[in-house]
Amino acid sequence: MAHSEWTRREFLRRTAAVGAVAVGGPTLLSACQSTGGGQNTLDAARSSGTIRIGIANEQPYGFADSSGNVTGEAPEVARAVFRGMGINNVQNSVVTFDQLIPALNARQYDVVSAGMFITPQRCSAALFSNPDYTALSALLVPRGNPQQVNNFTDVAQKNVKLAVLSGAVEKGYATSAGVPEGNISTLDTQDSMLRSVIDGRVYAAALTDISLQWLVRQNPGAAVEVTQSFQPTENGQPVISAGGFVFRPGDEPLRDAFNQQLGSLHQSGDWVRIAEPFGFSAANVPQPDVTTQRLCST
Repeated sequence: MAHSEWTRREFLRRTAAVGAVAVGGPTLLSACQSTGGGQNTLDAARSSGTIRIGIANEQPYGFADSSGNVTGEAPEVARAVFRGMGINNVQNSVVTFDQLIPALNARQYDVVSAGMFITPQRCSAALFSNPDYTALSALLVPRGNPQQVNNFTDVAQKNVKLAVLSGAVEKGYATSAGVPEGNISTLDTQDSMLRSVIDGRVYAAALTDISLQWLVRQNPGAAVEVTQSFQPTENGQPVISAGGFVFRPGDEPLRDAFNQQLGSLHQSGDWVRIAEPFGFSAANVPQPDVTTQRLCST
């Protein structure tokens, strides 16, 4: 992703924690530095029946609902995977997206469950599961799309202003398509992006199609719409955007056991049942040629 090696989309950021709570004070950190008894993370989780996940409070990937319950595609898939591994107690920590991998490696939790895109930069600092889902890009535009802007090339050619999220991949896609830096506003939240389009401060806002379609459903009165989904390009090459779960280097046993159960969910159709309420469909199940090895090396 464009400016930070760790961030993807940082909307709906909260620093408050849910469950095991977030970035941390010394009490949490010291409590999490040992799995106990010399066990690896997988064995410790199976022994205790408990695993700790980190989320970024980003809808619809992983967030706290109005009742404070953690939900979203990634936490719900993670719970199903861990149940299949005999681990039934999932504790949650909320951090900002750019702190997900640093906090993971500081042992504040065991798995990032936040829909994080698999990129070479991130692969150099952490282990990724097999791809959990794939997604296309889209633009949020005024209702009716009077400028007929449907992709990043249109943004560049029609010289309109664009909003992206801080540190997110979309800025790189935009500049690669020829959008001038001066036409790009970097914002911190989904709500700020929505307001910027409604108020006319920018013409369009860029995110995954899943994110933007969810945003419009949550704001039915807003005079905006989502363009048709498209595959972005970077340096003239199509980009495959796929998200996964993230593990610490050295936790290969946990990652491998997780992959086995995740594959079963994909193959059985249970993944679609779990993810559908959050705007995902069978079209988001990764194709066999979309592999972590490929995404980490491109």
